[in-house]
Amino acid sequence: MSGLPQQKLPVARPRGGGSRGWRDMPGGVTAAQGYLASGVAAGIKKDGPDLALVFSTHPSIACAVFTRNRVQAAPVLLSMQHLARSRGRVRAILLNSGCANACTGKRGMSDAACSARLAARELGVEPQEVLVASTGVIGTPLPMGKLELGIPNAVSLLRGDGGDAAARAIMTTDTRSKTAAVDGESRGKHFRIGGMVKGAGMIHPQMATMLSVITTDAKMPLHLMNKIFRRVVERTFNCLTVDGDTSTNDMVVLLSNGAAGAAVDAGLAAFFEQGLEHVCEELAKSVARDGEGATKYIEIRVRGARTFREGRQIAKAIAHSPLVKTAFYGEELNWGRILAAAGYSGVSFDPDRVVLRLCGIPIYRRGAGVDSSKTRAEQALKSHDIQIDLDLAQGTAQARVWTCDLSHDYVNINGSYIS
Repeated sequence: MSGLPQQKLPVARPRGGGSRGWRDMPGGVTAAQGYLASGVAAGIKKDGPDLALVFSTHPSIACAVFTRNRVQAAPVLLSMQHLARSRGRVRAILLNSGCANACTGKRGMSDAACSARLAARELGVEPQEVLVASTGVIGTPLPMGKLELGIPNAVSLLRGDGGDAAARAIMTTDTRSKTAAVDGESRGKHFRIGGMVKGAGMIHPQMATMLSVITTDAKMPLHLMNKIFRRVVERTFNCLTVDGDTSTNDMVVLLSNGAAGAAVDAGLAAFFEQGLEHVCEELAKSVARDGEGATKYIEIRVRGARTFREGRQIAKAIAHSPLVKTAFYGEELNWGRILAAAGYSGVSFDPDRVVLRLCGIPIYRRGAGVDSSKTRAEQALKSHDIQIDLDLAQGTAQARVWTCDLSHDYVNINGSYIS
């Protein structure tokens, strides 16, 4: 590994209207110091890059959130085992697109373990220090002959500016790569957080076929990192849905290598969490914007809820409704579908106290529609970005969910996904 090039650090830029002390910057998973990444074409897909590698040049620790689907892919099971065996000591993540390696039995586990060993050998680390992630068609074995050639190539092409290449290599039906990164300073300590995500369909993280890697050059104890990460995932990736389907392969991993020399303690935990949440939120929103066949990006905000979970439950019921989603695709002001979805969410509220706004325009209050604003609301439906605001008027909690509409193209894409 000594022959690898030194990392090139991207230049940060101010984050307009954002959190104090944080600035947006390019670079994705290689924005933070001490990380290299690559993306190569191993021939797993018909064309384009399909194998990504993220590597920490410094000793690092990791925590992860995995799919809650009872049917879990071999890379999910193996990565869980590696995290447990290494007690969180992770140096690399190998990700492939084009094949989920799910429902592939003992061969699938053997192939996942073999790919981790191959990467570990090339990188000079222990196999349990390598996590693996896959996305693509379920039920197809990994083409190990192609991986045996692709992994050494991915290692040889590791670069300090390879974040974008890695993000492109994990795409499946995505129309564009998705990255985010921030640079922050507080109390004289400076560090960075960056990440990448893939996902466009089969998206309903509990933890979707969604894979994400987040990196930071801050140093922190594993228990603190895990606690912060799980809170952030709950407020970001788990507030994302495209079609309500939870994949067999979902995985979000956070790596910390301390390369910046800045330690996150209890006093800096809130500041770090703020930066991490911004990165994860931007990545989650980018998935909703790139939903399969989507023509609308929709943010649903439920305010005045008793608890965050109740607010999210209502927002997700609205976001999952095919009737709501198709109405937005058709640019039809059928607001009754929104109220109906909220009503069957399982959360109790008084419909007569609810106020429903579309892009800031009131369309329902005091138990009935607002006829005076109908024309303005119909015009707002023509926008690409749609905001639904539902005020329950029964508490102080709020939740946001990000989703998209449901179009003919979604059916076309998923009606011929394998072929």
